[in-house]
Amino acid sequence: MSRTALLAGATGLVGSHVLELLLADATWDHLVTVGRRTASRRHDKLEQRILDLAALDAVADLPHADDVFCCLGTTIRQAGSQAAFRRVDYEFVVALARAGLRLGATQFLLVSAISADPDSRVFYSRVKGDVEVAIHKLPYRAVQIFRPGLLLGKRSEFRLGERIAMIAAPLVQPLLVSRLRRLRSIQASDVARAMVRIASEAPRGPNVFEYDAMMAAAGQ
Repeated sequence: MSRTALLAGATGLVGSHVLELLLADATWDHLVTVGRRTASRRHDKLEQRILDLAALDAVADLPHADDVFCCLGTTIRQAGSQAAFRRVDYEFVVALARAGLRLGATQFLLVSAISADPDSRVFYSRVKGDVEVAIHKLPYRAVQIFRPGLLLGKRSEFRLGERIAMIAAPLVQPLLVSRLRRLRSIQASDVARAMVRIASEAPRGPNVFEYDAMMAAAGQ
């Protein structure tokens, strides 16, 4: 049976890989991307829509969707303030999830963070935790949460802290064993492969996937 995917964050580090994987996977015969800009990619089954994610409730002509992939994410530095960061990483995500339900979707897949915790004193981690809680409350049949540590891959923008961490990763990675394995850095492409693999299987959720589970789903 053919399926339609709705993808937000298609131009980002993980989302760009998810885009290519969905286009190559016969499980989905239609892919709709939503956001403030389009990818340079062109494909017969790809439909790209430029729109304000905060106003998704007002968009009446989006097609039916089966699976919603949310790869949205920013940094406080990029966003410019804590309020702007929360708008992207919480308000936009929840708006997308609600729109997905309205379009008939039964599965929501979210890239979160290993530090997600609604009770955290760290603002970033608290927002990530808050959005997970909000998504869990929505009546999706399947919710898949992916919690990567440091994401590895080529970004369009330069992030000094991440670049330093990426250089140090090969030295630190072997030290992260046992319970600390969940903190290991992971290639964005592996997160994307895990998302698409889990999406095709659509296990009833909510389910949470951390380092080992993502690597297994990615076939690594």
